[in-house]
Amino acid sequence: MSIAARIERLPFTRFHCKLLFLGGLGYTFDGLDSAIVAFALPMLKSQWHLSGPALGLLGSATYLGYGLGALLSGWWGDRSGRRRVMMSALAIYAIGSLLSAGSSSFAGFFLCRLLSGIGAGAEATIIAPYLSEFVAARYRGAFTAALTGFYSFGYVTAAIMGFMLVPAMADGWRWALALTGFPVLMLLWWRRALPESPRWLDERGQTAEACRIVGDIEESAGLAVGLTTTTDRGAPSIRSVRDLFAPNLRRSTFMSWAMWLAITFSFYAFFTWIPTLMIERGMTVTRSFGYAISIYFAQLPGYASAAFLTDRLGRRGTVALFMVAGAISAIGMAASQTPTEVLLFGILLSFFMNGTFGGIYAYTPELFPTSLRARGMGLASAIARLSAIASPVLIGWLYPLAGFPGVFGLTTLTLLSGATVTLVFGPRTEKRPLDDEQAFARS
Repeated sequence: MSIAARIERLPFTRFHCKLLFLGGLGYTFDGLDSAIVAFALPMLKSQWHLSGPALGLLGSATYLGYGLGALLSGWWGDRSGRRRVMMSALAIYAIGSLLSAGSSSFAGFFLCRLLSGIGAGAEATIIAPYLSEFVAARYRGAFTAALTGFYSFGYVTAAIMGFMLVPAMADGWRWALALTGFPVLMLLWWRRALPESPRWLDERGQTAEACRIVGDIEESAGLAVGLTTTTDRGAPSIRSVRDLFAPNLRRSTFMSWAMWLAITFSFYAFFTWIPTLMIERGMTVTRSFGYAISIYFAQLPGYASAAFLTDRLGRRGTVALFMVAGAISAIGMAASQTPTEVLLFGILLSFFMNGTFGGIYAYTPELFPTSLRARGMGLASAIARLSAIASPVLIGWLYPLAGFPGVFGLTTLTLLSGATVTLVFGPRTEKRPLDDEQAFARS
């Protein structure tokens, strides 16, 4: 019985719940770190006398780091192992967050946010491919969507901190940024005992170690330990990144880029700027941050609904449905005239965009075989960060010219384009084995 077959027969156990919790906490801190910047920007604008484009550049620093981190983690994760990347990235992220809290200049803050983004981007990219490789296909979609749902806890926490802490004192934004870094040190300690992915170990010829890890999980589940050949084959050569563009994979590769670009542009344009846009429309800082809490809370049911639907509608159908619904919500946002309308359509847009992320984090790792999974995921995520880098700057330039309708009209067009590409070019992956190269060849 192969390592893959032994994993596929596993029930969902306490071990998987532990993976969900420890992996999910990483996404929580990633979301917290990303979102808290949106609440710091209005304070930095007034304290450092920044223009809209300069403010957008600071907002983009984290996302530039995300792109670099995603690229590095994909290559490193396929070469040296998923676990090593996850632990190193988490440490880099904590250091960057703590240093940014003490920044006193535009350049210093930009560089610290860049460092934090490198760590957060590397970790966010590797968690889903890493942990999904422990889970049988019948649970994998819901597991991965639920895993990414922990992002929402970070955004909600950031909204509460932004509402209660940031406006309360001149240096409130510094305290908020510092509080995003300290808990990560505790998470590093908790994660120290997590094993390496047995699928990756088997792929790299370390079958004996893979057998030991899977055997421990089988014993914890009350199953008889399966038999697998345990002679180490030695590490095979690393497959080239060019293989992502081979005839059997290039359609999935380019489709994943378009899908990630669309949702990432829309997501970060919205969540980086929403407190500032509300203030520009005449709301007080306190009221703006209070509305943002409600909008961020909508992420929780958004991710939960995606976790429910990925195994029922399929990954592709779930992603496209939530993108279309998000586009409709963006139309409502563009037409909003009152604070109540802004709040209502902001909640709907938050719900559907986060549901989309739940779908694509479940979908993307299944598009690529084990030997290329981290790089496929990393490259898609890195390409998407171009949107995250560009969107805050573009919105800072667009809003004075086109106002609310222009900003959310662009969001509508972007989400509809992403949904169309996903439906037309995306393969179905629900029942495709993660380790079956022939299945990827047939796609």
